Amino acid sequence: MHRALSLFLALFCLPAHAADPLVWGEGNKWGDFEYAFDDTAKWQELQHQLPPYPKPENFIPITLGARSSNQFFVDYASLSASEDGVVRYSMVVKSPSGAETISFEGMRCTTGERKLYAFGRKDGGEWARNRYAKWEPIQGRSLNDFRRELFYHYFCTVEGAVRLPNIQHNLKSGGFYNQN
Repeated sequence: MHRALSLFLALFCLPAHAADPLVWGEGNKWGDFEYAFDDTAKWQELQHQLPPYPKPENFIPITLGARSSNQFFVDYASLSASEDGVVRYSMVVKSPSGAETISFEGMRCTTGERKLYAFGRKDGGEWARNRYAKWEPIQGRSLNDFRRELFYHYFCTVEGAVRLPNIQHNLKSGGFYNQN
């Protein structure tokens, strides 16, 4: 009984001490605790413009091998690697039946995330902004996962985004694994 009473009093008094800066540290900022060790707390995405609409003469094929019957192309002219660590590019995916999906995306190498900025309208040759664009983890579970391929073999290293000239070289040579 004495133990239960002691435990009850300790738990009952805990909220009173939670506001005490001498007990919990100056300001008691538990909401900021998870960011104390997180480099992304200071990161801010740079503003960017949508690139010109992709043209077939600028397409660089990305091979997924037997994993997919679709064809994947990065628009070389849209490729950028900016100071915020985001690699931005236009992507074209063609199905065997001839259907095309065109997108303008960003990849954040330090966090393994991607963002879909805009969709292409093939009939009008223009972009439609994605009103719900947000950073999402790169998932590697589907057969058509070109993002995972770009992440691991073309755009990113353990240090983060590769410099633009190296990314361009990777695209032209078939990725990191095909370099001399």
